[in-house]
Amino acid sequence: MTGPELSEITAAVDALEGVALRTPVLPLTSARWDGVLPDCASVTVKLELFQQAGSFKARGAYLGISQLTPQQRAPGVVAASGGNHALAVSWAARAAGVNALICMPRATDPSRIAGCQALGAVVDLFDDMAAAFAAMADAAAAGRTLMHPYEAEHMTLGAATCGFEYAAQSPHVDTYVVPIGGGGLISGMACAIKQLAPDAQVIGVEPFGADSMSQSFQAGRPMRLDSVDTIADSLGAPFAMPYSFGVAKAHVDRIVRISDAEMLRAMDHYQNILRITAEPACAASLAAILGPLAADLAGRHVGIIACGSNIGLARHQTLMQGLR
Repeated sequence: MTGPELSEITAAVDALEGVALRTPVLPLTSARWDGVLPDCASVTVKLELFQQAGSFKARGAYLGISQLTPQQRAPGVVAASGGNHALAVSWAARAAGVNALICMPRATDPSRIAGCQALGAVVDLFDDMAAAFAAMADAAAAGRTLMHPYEAEHMTLGAATCGFEYAAQSPHVDTYVVPIGGGGLISGMACAIKQLAPDAQVIGVEPFGADSMSQSFQAGRPMRLDSVDTIADSLGAPFAMPYSFGVAKAHVDRIVRISDAEMLRAMDHYQNILRITAEPACAASLAAILGPLAADLAGRHVGIIACGSNIGLARHQTLMQGLR
């Protein structure tokens, strides 16, 4: 399982033309970054948080929904998520003219629930994520098409368009640092980057409390966690799965882990320097280059990604109190 070929990726780029956004890449060169960034040759960030629905997931969700047959489109799609995937499926379904049912935990950030509803999705709330997933399975059994957040070829392909875009925008980058939740983002980005720049490094980033891909790389097979404990709910996948694990294992050079405190500090830098209100997952790449990777990046041209940010101000303020 090595992922989509370059011809498939370029076809997907064409399919997303005029639908998904070509998100900007920003060099972190202002004086306000002095004393913050490690001793790299350069650092750039791809601002995928400005993507449709606020995250990279819009790319893959649209590709998946646009490929549905008329028989699949009629009953619509279903997803269970408390985060960016819920918003991405809601947006993609509206863009494709398909009905969407989103199953969410009651504790979900209210801004995300409202965002899905504003995009036209039907939102059902449940006591916890397990109950939301059970409801999703029931809806799929009744005829809706299930939209998995990462274990799907169209999600890896959508992420590959992001990697293809980044490599084209910043051909000087030789080290990419990419967050890992379930593995959809890094599997696709790494697959595209390695085909365009085989000598580039792709390094994954996981929270200590949600390191299913790190454990899977060590074991050589997809692993399941006993529990998830991190503030980065968008990175809190409790297990790796075969396709996304296989593609990531084929192309990713290594994975580092970061603490919640390191993500909070990176969120603070984004807020104070770029005036970006980042959720923890959005700040994970920056946290990695300021933390466990800092000593390894001398002379490297580093590319990080702000993968998405759908967080309400109240939730952001509550999290940031942990930094004070």
